[in-house]
Amino acid sequence: MRKKCVEDSKTEQFRLLKYEDINGANRLFGGKLMAWIDEVAGVTARRHCETQVTTACIDNLQFKEPAFLGNMVVIIGRVTYIGRSSMEVRVDSYVEDAQGFRRPINRAYVTMVALDENEHPKAVEFGLELRTESEKAEWESGVKRAELRRQRRKEGF
Repeated sequence: MRKKCVEDSKTEQFRLLKYEDINGANRLFGGKLMAWIDEVAGVTARRHCETQVTTACIDNLQFKEPAFLGNMVVIIGRVTYIGRSSMEVRVDSYVEDAQGFRRPINRAYVTMVALDENEHPKAVEFGLELRTESEKAEWESGVKRAELRRQRRKEGF
């Protein structure tokens, strides 16, 4: 099986928060951030598998800090684990200040599924080459998360 490294499909998106992104509490609307996370996960997975993808699930979505009008939000996706037809994408979101310092505001793990031309799940044709200890640790955690997702499906979650 051919392999790609994590950096091959890494995706970064930048958003300057505008009025339409803000909720009634003058903070970034969580649903807006969730949509951006899903978009970044989809682009990341598509870059890895080189085919259309769809979202299977989003888990471990943690809102850590707020973001406000005028903040620059940076969203970074990277593939962490590959199943047969699925890819787990870790998406980290940050607020970046004028000096480039990033403060984490969210982390999510999104499972994306590779699709064939008939929109049915298909095998991911590229493995994942793990180059760093961090990538290896993320893969091992991804194995555990995939097993937890399988268990939850069995239990009806």
